[in-house]
Amino acid sequence: QVRIVESGGGLVQSGGSLRLSCAASGSGFSIYAMGWYRQAPGKQRELVADITSGGSTNYADSVKGRFTASRDNAKNTMYLQMNSLKPEDTAVYYCNARAVIHATTRTGDYWGQGTQVTVSS
Repeated sequence: QVRIVESGGGLVQSGGSLRLSCAASGSGFSIYAMGWYRQAPGKQRELVADITSGGSTNYADSVKGRFTASRDNAKNTMYLQMNSLKPEDTAVYYCNARAVIHATTRTGDYWGQGTQVTVSS
């Protein structure tokens, strides 16, 4: 059982910054990768950034140079530092963890409930 909880969302002015946190809790699992996704009203959910256990990162073109993903493997926690925020970044941000459950040897994707990020002009 993997529980994912996001935090850190809020309201910020254009050009401001926020840091999102994603904590994975539970036992009996190993996380291979974690990722941040977002979904704005009327739009599809999209990948923002992901990071492997080894620290390799991948970013959407729209956030490159502005967002930075990091991970604390010891804490099973992932962060997304968001700088130079734009109104277009307004969305619900979701954390995903790809993990294997040891008891079943099955790999699956686990999602949090999301945290709202609103960027005002």
